[in-house]
Amino acid sequence: MILYGIATCDTCRKAKKALEAAGHAVRFRDLRTEPLSAAEIAEFSEAFGEKLINRASTTWRGLEEAARGAPMADLLAAHPTVMKRPVIRGAALTLGWDKAAQAAQGL
Repeated sequence: MILYGIATCDTCRKAKKALEAAGHAVRFRDLRTEPLSAAEIAEFSEAFGEKLINRASTTWRGLEEAARGAPMADLLAAHPTVMKRPVIRGAALTLGWDKAAQAAQGL
């Protein structure tokens, strides 16, 4: 199981802790140190669409209007922390840490 996020994200830490407590082996992938590949960006974009961009994030609010209008793949490649977190590749590919994502991961 891979959890994509950033080390300072409370939701990512919560998700990792809950998954490990449930017996899952979780590999945490920090997007700041190990950004998404073009193939991963394409896969996540196809799976989640516009929901993949966190428009409430500090990163998003700090972007200029021109950067916000860039194609999603370019935006995520240039600013990986604008991605909504966590994305979890486990029993299913999920976005966020709501009840539906938890259920999809077997919790």
